[in-house]
Amino acid sequence: MKPGTSGAPQPWLEFPLRNRCMGTMKEKMKDDTYLVHSAHDSEGHAGIVNIPPYRASTVIYPDLASYNSRFDGDARYDGFSYAARGTPTGFALADAVANLEGGHKAVATATGLSAVTIAIGAFISAGHHILVTDSAYGPTRKFCNNVLARFGVETTYYDPLIGADIAGLMRENTKVVFTESPGSMSFEMQDIPAIAAAAHAEGAVVLMDNTWATPLYFKAFEHGVDVSIHAGTKYIGGHSDLMLGVVTARNEEMIRKIKDQAHTLGDVAGPDECYLALRGLRTLGARLRQQQDSALRVARWLAERPEVGRVLHPALPGDPGHAIWKRDFLGASSLFGLLLRTSDDAAVERMVEALRLFMIGSSWGGYESLISLNPLEGLRTAVPWTESPHLLRLHIGLEDPGDLIADLEQALGKLSG
Repeated sequence: MKPGTSGAPQPWLEFPLRNRCMGTMKEKMKDDTYLVHSAHDSEGHAGIVNIPPYRASTVIYPDLASYNSRFDGDARYDGFSYAARGTPTGFALADAVANLEGGHKAVATATGLSAVTIAIGAFISAGHHILVTDSAYGPTRKFCNNVLARFGVETTYYDPLIGADIAGLMRENTKVVFTESPGSMSFEMQDIPAIAAAAHAEGAVVLMDNTWATPLYFKAFEHGVDVSIHAGTKYIGGHSDLMLGVVTARNEEMIRKIKDQAHTLGDVAGPDECYLALRGLRTLGARLRQQQDSALRVARWLAERPEVGRVLHPALPGDPGHAIWKRDFLGASSLFGLLLRTSDDAAVERMVEALRLFMIGSSWGGYESLISLNPLEGLRTAVPWTESPHLLRLHIGLEDPGDLIADLEQALGKLSG
């Protein structure tokens, strides 16, 4: 028992304070408890609760032998050799996310997009073929079309609802199947276990952009995913003030490929961003629960409005992807889509600009509510978009949902002029 305690020790005190983000600890507690107690090293930081941001470039060594062996064996991937390869703050964040998600290890990157591009790049070479869901995040498509194509990697976009039939698209040189569920703008749910089984049967690696659900609401590795990707900018940060990506891998071989790719490209998350993300991680469970409840309340209200053609939210029973969401997911986040009945561009503009609490912006996952207009015509190649061109994306923040509904109600009244 530690000095100053009395009575029977609490279960978590059986674990050393140093390296308290280890998976053995995670197995003993629920996610909410883990979020609070992970990635602490108070003994190593004079009793300070939060690991500080290590602002550094150079790492010095006691002798030449240590310096010359800094990339030997495991030290190449897990040691502190130069800040461009990670800092104690970044390692702590990566370990916390990896264990929360049930993966092996993770790496923190500069942005969510760099997490996507590093993860894909780690497993492909010239002459390879990859499959990417047609509903993927727009910049993911741009990377495939504008960068991978120039280096001899072919991308095929597939129907996000394809499920096990993706086996028919696999080739001998297909190395990666990239998934995102729900879709970034249109919120289609993918049958991840079926896709993963078909991909693994042909030797391909399954990557997933899991930003929407976070490690709390979708346990990617339990459903066949090999590499889980998060834009930590969103829910992990949670306060709209940082840029960050996190890539978690199933095993050591995969994480080493990912780290080699990140190090070669010189991509690393800054120490202050990692510090803020660790701080945001502590409240992730509380924030997500409130935002989930508020988003569902707003979505249900919108679904009853005559101005609304369809609400795209997989947690709603009428959504086409609801059965998969209910089977595989542990919760829903605060981001969903909205199709209006009108075809009047000016009316939609009036409605959006009449909103007082919803700010116009393209990010999400923070404390403030956001709205954006995202036309999909011409952006789909496997399955053309045929529904309303006025696809709005709403992010529900931490405001009172009654106030948000009142704001939407007055704004919807502008559609008729």
